[in-house]
Amino acid sequence: MPLPLKETFREDLTAQQSAGESRRPLAGMWLCSGSPLVAEIAAGSGLDWLLLDMEHSPVTLDAVLTQLQAIAAYPITPMVRIPVGDAVIIKQVLDLGAQNLLVPMVSTAEQAREMVEAVHYPPRGRRGVGSALSRSARWNRVEGYLGDAAQHVALFVQIESAEAVENIEEILAVDGIDGIFVGPSDLSASMGLLGQQSHPDVVAAVRHCVAAARSAGVPVGVNAFDPDVARGYVEDGADFLLVGADVSLLARGSEKLAAAWVPTEADESGRASY
Repeated sequence: MPLPLKETFREDLTAQQSAGESRRPLAGMWLCSGSPLVAEIAAGSGLDWLLLDMEHSPVTLDAVLTQLQAIAAYPITPMVRIPVGDAVIIKQVLDLGAQNLLVPMVSTAEQAREMVEAVHYPPRGRRGVGSALSRSARWNRVEGYLGDAAQHVALFVQIESAEAVENIEEILAVDGIDGIFVGPSDLSASMGLLGQQSHPDVVAAVRHCVAAARSAGVPVGVNAFDPDVARGYVEDGADFLLVGADVSLLARGSEKLAAAWVPTEADESGRASY
């Protein structure tokens, strides 16, 4: 029997933008551990979306597959950040069944157009045809997948360099880009402000991108772990956010346990003090 596919993050954003007074940014978290068990735990959290990271994490194609399978049972939208804007990697990740892609380090309109071509079948693009062999079309169980593939894939590009900020209007104008995602960490580094994501100049650059996206009618997201900074970007008009990460939650949570239960000093009698 024909099988349906989930709607993409593009449709999630469209629905939220038309929600009127109940409109709010869609909140998500990073999945960096590569663990399908952690992915399933996060999938049942009540968040709106999850980002599987292949760029700065030990996440392989096999790990992407098992995490997508674990998440599939839950009403949450997964996105995959590929390690580099490469057409072969894009083809492989799409064939694994990823419907939402985030491409890092897109700094020019030409790079954005190349990514659009990579996610579409000919004649619009140059994605390799292998749907009969892949999970993307559920091994040809998704009726009309080849003809409708564009409806099943959403493409987001990451703005994370001073060059990208300079070119933001041209990038936003590229047909086929479903949204942009601003990364303050690499952006701050490219501005000579390494590790200073909350520096006024970095925040101003992010806000410039948010304003440009709002003007162009293109959804815009931001990475912001600091709640106060995140709320500021929400007020500026951000449509979606990443507000945490699996590995960060585990790191900070385990540190709190250690602070509460591991002796830090001893009194004169040798008894531990907590």
